[in-house]
Amino acid sequence: MLTERYLQIFVALADEQHFGDAARVVGITQPPLSQGLRRLEAMVGAKLFERGLGQVQLTPAGVALLPYARRALGAIDEFHHAAVAQDPDGQEIRLGLAPEVPASVGAAVAAACGEAVRGSRVTAVSAPTSSLVNQVSSSRLAMAVVLHPTVLDGLQAGPVTLLRSWALVPTSFHPDDGQPLPLRKLSGLPIAVRPRPEAPAARDLFLDTIGLHRPSGGTVVVTDDRAALAMVAAGQAILVTPDDSLQAAGVGRHRLVDDPLPVRLRLVWPQSRTPNALPPEVMSQLAQALVAS
Repeated sequence: MLTERYLQIFVALADEQHFGDAARVVGITQPPLSQGLRRLEAMVGAKLFERGLGQVQLTPAGVALLPYARRALGAIDEFHHAAVAQDPDGQEIRLGLAPEVPASVGAAVAAACGEAVRGSRVTAVSAPTSSLVNQVSSSRLAMAVVLHPTVLDGLQAGPVTLLRSWALVPTSFHPDDGQPLPLRKLSGLPIAVRPRPEAPAARDLFLDTIGLHRPSGGTVVVTDDRAALAMVAAGQAILVTPDDSLQAAGVGRHRLVDDPLPVRLRLVWPQSRTPNALPPEVMSQLAQALVAS
């Protein structure tokens, strides 16, 4: 039977072009995602993806069937929201948060959702900005906090909010914990960055700024901030983050002079149809909560 989960796997793989990222978007691990794809291909009688080294690309059959999968998921989503509207427990607001959003900021935005729509049930998911934009566009999410700049594909967006960043540096590399540092002083070790496909425009801006202010050191790609923090503690990298809760032995925390690498965030939501019919004033309250955080 062709289920919603199979369609979710198909669309997530098409969007992410990577098994690990697609599994994270769907909320499962890679083995069941691969198994689901094989079953889907058996059901439709066609190969949907060409597999490479960790990445996948749509076959001609996949390209042809993808619009139908998106429409089917959209219809299922509309049914879901219509059913939720009849639920005496209140409507569900599905919120997406980019991994770069500090926990305190995500909590503030989620709380604003609950305050703005009394009796609602707020659920939150974390996924890369590129995936969140796709999920909001297809109405799988009511709204999301994403990195700026990014291609919004017709979505509405709130104001850009800048979160001031810290540089987490091995104390063996720079022993004066707490001393503000210019970015050019942090040469000699790579700066940890997440994969570019997660947020291409924002990553390019980040890397361009590093190139302008920092003569040497380069970058190293990491899967998440926990991996980056481990590399900093091992004396192998520097992490730039707005999250003031990240800490570890052997890691110093520094403000960057003139704050050249702020994390830019904004709230986005569908332009033509918001799943939970959240009015503009509610969106304004949520954007204010993001700024206040």
